[in-house]
Amino acid sequence: MSSQNYRLDELRAHTTYIKLMLSGAFSFTRLLITYLNDVKRLRFTKEGEAHYIRPPRLYDLPEYLPEMQVRISNKKYLRPTRFCNPNAPEVIAVANTLGAYRLSEEDYVQSVFEFVKEKVLLEFLPIDGVEATLRRGTGTCFHLISVFIALCRTAGIPARYKMYSTYLIQSMREVLIDSDPMVKKWYDTLGYFMIEGEGEVFLKGQWVVAHVGNTSEREAAAGIPISRLGEDAIGVWLFARLGTIMLFESIPLGLNFGTQLLQRIAPGSMERINVSVLKHSERGRQVLEAAGGVEAYDNAVRSKLGPKSPKVDLSTRPEIVFGKK
Repeated sequence: MSSQNYRLDELRAHTTYIKLMLSGAFSFTRLLITYLNDVKRLRFTKEGEAHYIRPPRLYDLPEYLPEMQVRISNKKYLRPTRFCNPNAPEVIAVANTLGAYRLSEEDYVQSVFEFVKEKVLLEFLPIDGVEATLRRGTGTCFHLISVFIALCRTAGIPARYKMYSTYLIQSMREVLIDSDPMVKKWYDTLGYFMIEGEGEVFLKGQWVVAHVGNTSEREAAAGIPISRLGEDAIGVWLFARLGTIMLFESIPLGLNFGTQLLQRIAPGSMERINVSVLKHSERGRQVLEAAGGVEAYDNAVRSKLGPKSPKVDLSTRPEIVFGKK
């Protein structure tokens, strides 16, 4: 791994990120003022609307024992970073349970990938540390990525963040965006500012992508294949805006701003999204059962789809002008 190349990657990433943040902050402020009445109207859930109840954690959090192994390091991609502490007792305990130091690096990373992807559930809330995420059992995609990265780093395996400005395919947009009128309005105007991410882990001399943001149930509900270690989400359920792929050692400052602001000014919107995610997961469970299980569903979908880019409806994008025939 060349340190000079990594410094250049991070410099380019921070430059791109700052541009996105400045542009997005200006547009978001203007949009907020324009739709202030809508914000007030949709600020809270109303009588008769479903309320979000956090599902129980899908795993038992193992007890940390002083004799558990950990590889503490201050090297790049191994050291603690913002919201991602690989030396936290909760991380060390889970890592040892998943096979750190007993399994090969490849088998251990696969174990970590399956744990985070299938056991830590999606919930929209402000970003906090990996310790809180593991205790809670839920978090945004960036919570989940941080847990994946921390579990790799605590075993001495370098890991980093891959981020990009994105558009969602329609089936995911319906769950995460269209479920709330205010969020839909914001996304239709500022969708380019939505930042998605994945983890990358360094195995056998190369960076391997790990998209842990969707459980099998949510992927089945969206009609897409079950993601595997080494498979990119780009081109499956989202695509990256040209020139916005960014590689970071740490979650950059300001990334938490959007969820913090949404929770403060429109907690009802965040609750509607979380309710929609639970309904989406339940629909996916039914799809998997009807298909005969995860493996049967995945085989069937992959055989039908083949290499295929997502269909994205750009007619809702106000910044894109379509010519007349």
